[in-house]
Order: sequence, then structure tokens, then C-alpha cells
Amino acid sequence: MRLLIVGTLEGYITAAGKIAMQRGAKVSHTDSIEGALNALRAAAGADLVMIDVKLDIATFIESLKAERITIPVVACGIGTDAAAAVKAIRAGAKEYIPLPPDAELIAAVLEAVAEESHAIVCQDPAMLATLRLADQVAPSDASVLITGESGTGKELMARYIHRKSRRSDAPFVAVNCAAIPENLLESELFGHEKGAFTGAVARRLGRFEEANGGTLLLDELSEMHPRLQAKLLRAIQEKEIDRIGSSQPVKVNVRLIATSNRNLENEVRSGNFREDLYFRLNVFSVAIPSLRERPADIPMIADHFLKKYAQANGLGEKRLSDDALLMLRAHHWRGNVRELENTMHRAVLLSKSETVGPDAIMLTSQLLAPEGSAQASIPTNSPVANPFAGPGGTVPQAPRGYGQPAPGYPTSYAPPSGHAAGAAAYGNAGASSYGNAGAAPGAPAVQGLVGRTVAEVERDLIIGTLSHCLGNRTHAANILGISIRTLRNKLKQYSEEGVPVPPPGTEERAAY
Repeated sequence: MRLLIVGTLEGYITAAGKIAMQRGAKVSHTDSIEGALNALRAAAGADLVMIDVKLDIATFIESLKAERITIPVVACGIGTDAAAAVKAIRAGAKEYIPLPPDAELIAAVLEAVAEESHAIVCQDPAMLATLRLADQVAPSDASVLITGESGTGKELMARYIHRKSRRSDAPFVAVNCAAIPENLLESELFGHEKGAFTGAVARRLGRFEEANGGTLLLDELSEMHPRLQAKLLRAIQEKEIDRIGSSQPVKVNVRLIATSNRNLENEVRSGNFREDLYFRLNVFSVAIPSLRERPADIPMIADHFLKKYAQANGLGEKRLSDDALLMLRAHHWRGNVRELENTMHRAVLLSKSETVGPDAIMLTSQLLAPEGSAQASIPTNSPVANPFAGPGGTVPQAPRGYGQPAPGYPTSYAPPSGHAAGAAAYGNAGASSYGNAGAAPGAPAVQGLVGRTVAEVERDLIIGTLSHCLGNRTHAANILGISIRTLRNKLKQYSEEGVPVPPPGTEERAAY
């Protein structure tokens, strides 16, 4: 944890810095906003900024946005000035800390920013074997390619390898290649000189220089444009980079870890990814199994997230009922651990008692089940296959005799009483439109879709899921198992075609 403290704070700065250092943070200090911006542009960087509430926090945060520097900002000031705290929060600060500093409060803020210890929760033999493989490669400086479906925890694995490496005391820097437009990604990676392009108000060091001596994670590398792949290849081969607008190369010493949820060999064959770059990065490959391939981890991970979100929401300890656990075991988990986390978060909020039952479990539709998954063998009218069949989109209470935890998957269910089979929220794409799906053993559940194009079914599924999520694009993308960029492109296409699209959720409107 790298902490940057901005302002004088009348001598309390020393006490706050000492507390943070005792908690394991590396602390730096500057008196002014301009000094803070210069520090963040430099390679040292920071993971958290604590700024004096007397400074112009709004201008500081706007400057960060203009230069695409993403970092949480916490305001602090002498005493408990409610007006100053409200002003700071409205300006964009994540939190307000009154001074003199309280050791536990500062520790809590540092822990909240670091958020998770990045520990990997697992007990399944398949995942344990993957961790043993990571342990073997971690001490070397070899480049590592981490592959796996979306939501399996590829970044967690990258952090795990970094912690086990000889560079563990040096920075770990992550760049999401899919989230940054192509024309900005080059500057993000390699940095730029002042005046190199419109908006380059000062020199900024890129992620390569920020990670110098440590590890650089290139997340979703397959999304990188081929032109930029050539520059990345040169940086790996020559161990030097060129800032935009500079003619002077800069030597760098970083270990590269790349992740992808696509098959890069197929991308190479199709011409979307450079073959020489693929072999440069794929010195060692770590493939993370999907959650379907590590079923023994489902109860452990579910319990982990139940405790996490119960505590985060100030609720008492919660546990899964046997019926709820059976539903989780039988689900297809297209979104893997990320989907399971979101499911447990919703369950914590929906559950009215300390026991989380089937009525609090909201699962994605069978339409998203991967081909050949266990979900395909579950009858269409079961509460597992129809997760949104109940009121408000929740799973109806399991009928008496719904079953007890068993090594295998359930083979028969009674239809939920009082509810139509199918996901009503999905409109024409819901399971209710499948007609007599499942009437004949082994018959494909597609009769209600005959005559419709794949694009129409996909459109109804996306719009229906977005409506169910009250317009929240992030949640809808997680449920659908697609990237937020893909979802936004689809919604833009639908709007241009005259299809009504639900507006963004309350929390996302500011971004639109």
C-alpha cells in the first residue's frame, strides 16, 4: 500500500504517517495539489491519497480525471467539521477522516482501499494443482500467460504470483487493456511528454516505468490493437520503452504477466494477435479452471462472500440452507467466481433471517448455460433452471421434498406452485416461450424460438436482463457473462435501431 498525504494538517501529518507505516503502508508527503499531481505522474505513484480538507479537493479530483489517473481520495481535517466533510464528499472524496488521527480508523481506511487480501479461497484438487503450478513459476522472472473464463480470478492469480516472487516488495501495477481506448492505451503504458498531444499538460510516466523493478499485469491483452502489440513486443525484447513525444528511450526492468479469456492460439490463427508476441508472453502458461470444473470450491467460496457482505452491510452472520446450497451446486456458473460473488451479495441483502434459503438466491437463466454443462440436464420447469420465476425475480421457495445435498445433481423437480415456468422478466426470450420444452426426453428446448433469429433472441435476453437489473449496466454485464464494453456497444446498436433501452441505474448515470 502506497499512501500519499497532501497538505500540512498543522503537525498531525507526522502522527497520521506513522500510524499508516505501522500498518504496512509506504508513506510520501507533499504540501500542495500541484506537488501531488507531479508525484502521481511520476513512477512512484500511490494507491491512496489523503488530502487536507482545506485544499481545493474538487479541482484536484477534476485534474485526476482529466489526466486519467484513477486513485481513491480521502479527505481529512482537524476536528469534526460536518460542513467540510460534506463538501469534500460532494467534491468526490471517498471518505472523511477527522484529526487527530485514530489508529483504528486509519487502519480501516487502508484495509478498505486494499479491500481484499487477494487471497485465493479454494479446496478443490483442480484449483490446488493450479496453485502448485503457480508456486513453481513464481520465483523466476519468466513472463506468464494466465488464461481462463471471465470471472475465474485471473488478476488474483497474477497477484498471487507476484507475492510469491522475488519482486514482492516492488510495485504490482495492473492495466486493463479492454477498458482503455486504443488512442489512450499507448500513453497509459509508455507515458508521454508535455505537449505530446492535446491534453498532455505535463510529462507523465507510464505503467512500465511505474512498475519498474516489479510486476506489470496486462489484463485482457487480447483486446490490444495489433499496432500497439508491435510496440509492446519491442519493449519486451529490448527492455526499453519510448514515451510519446520523446526521442530518448527509457530502460525498464519489469516482469510481465498477461491474462486473456480468449484462446490466443485461435486469435493468432485469425490474424488478431501477433504470433511473435504470443510466444514472448507464453513462456509459462497457467490455466485457471472454471467454477464448473472445481465444484468442491462452491460451498467454501459462497460462505466466504456471505461473511464478507454480511459484515460490510452491518448484518449478523448468515449461513446457507441445504436447499440453497443444492441450487448453487447445480447452477452452470457462466460468470464463474464473479457471478457467485454477486449472487451471494444479493442473497445477503434479500435474506430476512440468518439462514439464506432458496428464496434469496437469484441465478442467471439457463439460456446462458455453456454447452455441455450440468445445467443442461436440469428440467426447464425446475426452480434451479428458472431463477427469476418468483415474485420480484427471486427464486420461489423450494417445494417440500426439494432435496438434500447430494454428490450428484438433482434429476426431478415439482413445478413451483403458483408461478409460471420461465423467466418472465426476459420477455419473448424467456423460458416461458419455449412451448413444450423438455416434453420429450433429450428433445432440445428450442421449439418456442423457431422462426426467430439468434440476434433477436440475444437482443431480448440483453434488454430483459438489463430491465431486471434496473438499468445497471455493470450488474447486467456480469450476469450475461460479457464485458461492459460489449454490452454498451449492443445497447447503442439497439437504440439506433429504435429499440427502447432501459436508462442507466442511479449509480451509473453520472458516467453517461
